[in-house]
Amino acid sequence: MFLKIIITVLIIAISEISVQCSVASKFRSHDVVPDVIPNAPENPLEVKYPSGVFVDFGNELAPVDVKDVPTVTWNANPEHLYTLISVDPDVPNRENPEFSEIKSWMVVNIPGNNVANGETIVEYIGSGPYKDSGLHRYVFIVLKQPSGKIDFSGEKKATKSEQDGRRNFSILKFAEKYSLDVFAGNFFLAQFDDYVPILIAQLHPELALNP
Repeated sequence: MFLKIIITVLIIAISEISVQCSVASKFRSHDVVPDVIPNAPENPLEVKYPSGVFVDFGNELAPVDVKDVPTVTWNANPEHLYTLISVDPDVPNRENPEFSEIKSWMVVNIPGNNVANGETIVEYIGSGPYKDSGLHRYVFIVLKQPSGKIDFSGEKKATKSEQDGRRNFSILKFAEKYSLDVFAGNFFLAQFDDYVPILIAQLHPELALNP
């Protein structure tokens, strides 16, 4: 009986190490490490959209399929609080990321992985890579809040119709500012499609008049 317990524990440990190595490898293969964070998260993040598509460590998704708020889950401790952030580090393109990172979404003080009960700082917007700007990386990171609830009132809020407050963000600097730990993550790739002008019009009405 004791031997069976030891074997079971070893199998679980090996499985967890395998997952961690796989996550790290994928984050490095697309240069999310070190472009966005210096070290890969140890835990995977599940992200699924109402359209039926899901995020899978660098798979390519169409902007039209990721336009709505996704369901996001991770292996959370229900007693802990977390912050969820999504960014595009490739604006206007990966070769010249002048406005990196663009915040796509930010929810803080999330109890466990109940995102709906967190505090939304930046409302979700989908992927909006400009035409001919190539593939963009869209990175989801969950940060653990070791000290519990945090006052984020100093962070600029943005609705889904506002661009102001999204540009030139840094997950790394944000985590350092509030002493947060990278906990889980995932990412996908996207390039321009016919939905992007709709999103651009939502954020930049003046550009919609002169495409």
